[in-house]
Amino acid sequence: MRTTFNPSPIGPPSIGLIRAAVYNWALARHHGGRFVLRIEDTDLARGQREYYEPLLEVLRWLGLDWDEGPDVGGPNGPYLQSERRPIHLDVARRLLAAGEVYESFSTPEEVEQRNRAAGRDPRKGYDNADRDLSDARRAAFRAEGRVPVLRLRMPSAGIEFDDLVRGRVELSFDATPDPVVVRANGDPTFTLANPVDDALMGITHILRGENLLASVPRQLATYSALERLGVARFTPRFGHISSVLDQQGRPLSRAVPEAAVLGYRDRGFLPAAVVNYLASIGWTHPSAGEVFSPADLVEAFDPRRIKPRPVKLDTKKAASLNTAHLRALDVDGLTAALRSFAAGMLPRHLSARQEELLRRAVPLVRERARNLDEAANLVAFLFQPNDSVDPLAEGIASRVDRTALRAAAEILSGASDWTEDALQARLKEGLGEDPDFVRAALTAVRLSITGRRVTLPLYESLVLLGRENSLSRIEHFLETSSEHTPVVSGSR
Repeated sequence: MRTTFNPSPIGPPSIGLIRAAVYNWALARHHGGRFVLRIEDTDLARGQREYYEPLLEVLRWLGLDWDEGPDVGGPNGPYLQSERRPIHLDVARRLLAAGEVYESFSTPEEVEQRNRAAGRDPRKGYDNADRDLSDARRAAFRAEGRVPVLRLRMPSAGIEFDDLVRGRVELSFDATPDPVVVRANGDPTFTLANPVDDALMGITHILRGENLLASVPRQLATYSALERLGVARFTPRFGHISSVLDQQGRPLSRAVPEAAVLGYRDRGFLPAAVVNYLASIGWTHPSAGEVFSPADLVEAFDPRRIKPRPVKLDTKKAASLNTAHLRALDVDGLTAALRSFAAGMLPRHLSARQEELLRRAVPLVRERARNLDEAANLVAFLFQPNDSVDPLAEGIASRVDRTALRAAAEILSGASDWTEDALQARLKEGLGEDPDFVRAALTAVRLSITGRRVTLPLYESLVLLGRENSLSRIEHFLETSSEHTPVVSGSR
């Protein structure tokens, strides 16, 4: 089995596009086959790698490794369609010589006039009028300066094909005019280039968007012609997956922020969770439930389980799946994921002590964070200098009762046993019975050592920082916040 993902890089990689990559990758891996990546960049400036690099970036991040394609190579290259133009034109010349395609000189205006004269809808399109032009007529058109397009001769009989997703589908070739396979400027069209590339690369199965279902008659006719020519040995199996809709039920567009896959990476989603989510849009695992790993997907993948009807984007489900995957990580896995994601929040190179500190914090983070961004924000304070907390940031100073903070600092400075239970007992005994004052003191300690309103639990944070660092941070906060003392009801 050989599957393919052949995107056109015309914008940021979207949910709908990369979902097709997930399915083709899973199908190939399920059958022990090969996954081929080909970039269909014929409409872009040749050699502009920045157009398709985001596609490679997304696939690498998600772990959708390709066996042949850009940056990997393979025996069937090149894998940029813009570099395959000579191959397409050579096949077109052979098809013309064999009578499978023909030269067409009709202008759009002439086609419209003929349709009106015949009582047909003028928008019906090309009427196959140039199929049997004589040599003299073609010469006359050339003498007028006309440059022909090449059109494929479509068969007249209908056909059925077995869609990998939708089952038996009946198609009528009568409603499909002879399509252009080479434009007047010499550029091959999708109708020719895509089947030629798939045939020469030996692609056996293709899962793609349902928007391409209408192109199946043209492509099947092209494959038949290629088989008669000896270019193709067989016609691949097609499967057409459903569209993804936005929350209003409209086709998902790249203008919707949640449609951009790289945005999920930037918000701290785990690759395995995004693969889980993309696969589950219209597909269900037979036994694992909603949460499953890429390995689970590969083991159970069957395109017949893809729902043929459109499915709405569900960002809440994506977030829930990510939380489940994050909670399932062990300490090593979450530590590695945090190091990779939080490059700007953690030291570039962690010392052995810092590495151990991060590992100790990870179990606390795992139960509180929903994504890596939240996790990184929860642990970032552990790796900042003791004088880095700014009392003015996020309005911290206005929320701190300095009298309560000073009382807590005096209690903590006398602690010799710096453990969670000991610190909790010491503060509880020393701060007295006034609940407002106790609350103000604990809030003040938390804000002064972390600089954040949402943090890890107080006593665990104190222990992770250690006695010297904790007291240093409290003292720094008292010194730098002296001009911003609020009136707090808990003061005494």
